[in-house]
Amino acid sequence: MILKDEVELLRRVPLFAGVEPSKLKLLAFTSDRMSFEAGQTLFEQGDPGDAAYVVLNGSAEVLVNRAGSQIKVADLEKNAIVGEIAILCDVPRTATVRAQDRLETLRISKDQFLRLLAEFPDMAIEIMRVLADRLGRTTAELSEARAQLSRR
Repeated sequence: MILKDEVELLRRVPLFAGVEPSKLKLLAFTSDRMSFEAGQTLFEQGDPGDAAYVVLNGSAEVLVNRAGSQIKVADLEKNAIVGEIAILCDVPRTATVRAQDRLETLRISKDQFLRLLAEFPDMAIEIMRVLADRLGRTTAELSEARAQLSRR
């Protein structure tokens, strides 16, 4: 894929909507386009947080290890970002991410990702919105699970 096409794909990702085209071109140039087949793993829970991934095409599942098995906690679709928590919090990966079908991603290194956040406050705000939305959904699911347990 040519650079112009990657810039156009990035422009469609809500996270990068406020980033000027020249910076998107630099991001596309300095990032790695990666493809995964169904069942392949992007990263494992506990791995170091060295990059974030933007889903360009396809889908993936987010899995958490619990009592010797993996529990699916989320699905990722086109334009989703994953892996940013480990970068922002400087912690190991909090989950495993595995392709559900053919998956095209853009891998953004930790340094490049942090540089973008510093240069584009709107992007940092969008990341906060994404994280707040995830936290809200997780809190609602936890509340529901607790309510079900208390009814037993």
